[in-house]
Amino acid sequence: FGWFYLPVAVLIIVAMSNAVNFTDGLDGLAAIISMTAYAIYGVIALTQGQVYLGRFCFAVVGALAGFLWFNCKPAALIMGDTGSLALGGTLGVVALMTGRWLFLPLIAIIPIAELLSVVIQVLYFKATKGKRIFKKSPIHHHYEMAGWPETQVVMRFWLVELVGALVGYALTFLGW
Repeated sequence: FGWFYLPVAVLIIVAMSNAVNFTDGLDGLAAIISMTAYAIYGVIALTQGQVYLGRFCFAVVGALAGFLWFNCKPAALIMGDTGSLALGGTLGVVALMTGRWLFLPLIAIIPIAELLSVVIQVLYFKATKGKRIFKKSPIHHHYEMAGWPETQVVMRFWLVELVGALVGYALTFLGW
């Protein structure tokens, strides 16, 4: 990409940082989603021979597993902006380091959906002078307001994340 790489890299890092931050709104959601994405990128890194990057990814997975023990409903610990912004930004960096950043929208499908739901809601709200598409954004709050229990939202979002991440992982081997 030459000089175009820098703005693309900045966009990816900032977007992922905010995407994971938006995901951190329910007990355990950001942690389990991030664990899945880091695990997939860890496997990608190892298959590329990037052993240290793979180890880093799996160290993050292990740290998140320990954190999730205390963050699942009812949360005794919360991640907050410091954790979620750092996890998202680092996930963007890992995607760039593996060269598989084009698959990030699939491998991190839930954070991307959360980010897009906020952007869509804000733009629509401003364009229509107060109307909303979602009951509340980010999208996980929309489902809560629709009557889904918090644990159901977390589990279903994680299942969608898992499928998206596995499809993204499978596509990395098509030679793109």
